[in-house]
Amino acid sequence: MSSKMLMGDMPELMENILKHLNNEIYSLYSCALVNRHWCKMSITILWQDPFSTKQRRSLFIPIYFSSLGEDEKLVIKECLKEFEINIEFTKPLFDYARFLKVLDINRLANKVRDWMCLKLGNHDLTYFDYRTTPLITLLFKLFVENSAILHEFNLCTSRLLKFELEIFHSLEQNVQFCSRLQHLSLNIISDFNIENIAKLLRFLAKNTTTISALKLYVCYYREPKLIHIFLPTLIHFIKSQEQLRKFILDGGDYPKDFLGIISALESQKNTLQEVILKGYVFSAEFEVLNNCKNLETLRIFHCDKELLKILDYNISTLEISYSLIDVPIIVQILEKIGISLQRLKIEIRTVTWEESLLLEALKSFCPNIIYLYITNIGISTQLLELIGNLQKLQFLSLSYAYRLSKEAKNIRVMQFAKILPSTL
Repeated sequence: MSSKMLMGDMPELMENILKHLNNEIYSLYSCALVNRHWCKMSITILWQDPFSTKQRRSLFIPIYFSSLGEDEKLVIKECLKEFEINIEFTKPLFDYARFLKVLDINRLANKVRDWMCLKLGNHDLTYFDYRTTPLITLLFKLFVENSAILHEFNLCTSRLLKFELEIFHSLEQNVQFCSRLQHLSLNIISDFNIENIAKLLRFLAKNTTTISALKLYVCYYREPKLIHIFLPTLIHFIKSQEQLRKFILDGGDYPKDFLGIISALESQKNTLQEVILKGYVFSAEFEVLNNCKNLETLRIFHCDKELLKILDYNISTLEISYSLIDVPIIVQILEKIGISLQRLKIEIRTVTWEESLLLEALKSFCPNIIYLYITNIGISTQLLELIGNLQKLQFLSLSYAYRLSKEAKNIRVMQFAKILPSTL
């Protein structure tokens, strides 16, 4: 069987084996040298996500440039001439652009910048040098038109990607580019890109329903009126998805009237499993989450304490970080969740840290915890008793306040070590 694998007679099996090396760049390079069959499989994996890993230097960027058409190559040369960079194009061995599955515009811009700095012999080129925008735009167009099929797309710095009419035309002519998209991250910043993001969302709503993870960063303090134009497009896009499982909303201090996107999650009540909220004021719209009966994970960062009060469902993972939430409110939630809770992380700032009340609630209502992370906690006898009762505990992290003398602390630590469950 090993000889058949080496000769490529079992490509499906060999491909599955090599996929486990997707983060082992140098191992894949070695595999590419074995024979023609291994080379083809290894190259495909190597070029699925070339911009994410730090292991991979930016020397591969010119290979993409060499895959462009003659007119685009002239644009590249003119753009680089402004930086006094000369480039010679060589014929690539493979159609590398079509292998792409993960595209992060931030990381793409970083790799292009790093390559240019290598050519210049310095690091004077700033990240937000928009003279590089034509390079990023042409590469994006290359991926679209060379039959790449994305699984992940992160558009967090769209100033570096110029959405011309030609780009949208290419997308319309190559709908397979986003047809299998599963993870999508978007920065929605109203002062420069809101209209283009709306066009992109309309295209996606029309051509893909497979997104399982959606992350939105919203910042529209400069031109709030544009949001009211954009909002229906965003809501329509959310409703168009059929298997959304993870939803992340990061909005800082924007007004409540934009929270209509939370209501749109009603359409995902049968699939939604994880929600992450960052920087939100309270709104009754959040009650929609109570209809998501498959919701298992809730992570809250810098949110209004009133948000927790309206939640009334069973979840297995709860994370509360850097929020001004009183312990009695957390206790109410723990009582509601009860035996369903398995993973808990509490990292909060509070004026009155009622440690005893929290520990008593955990002991009384949450016996099935396997992951526990709490900051600002003392090694008290009550904590020792709680840990002793958590017989399923597998992970424990405590960042405790220094309230005891050194001798007392040593005694508590020794007691603590004796009662740790064997599952830890």
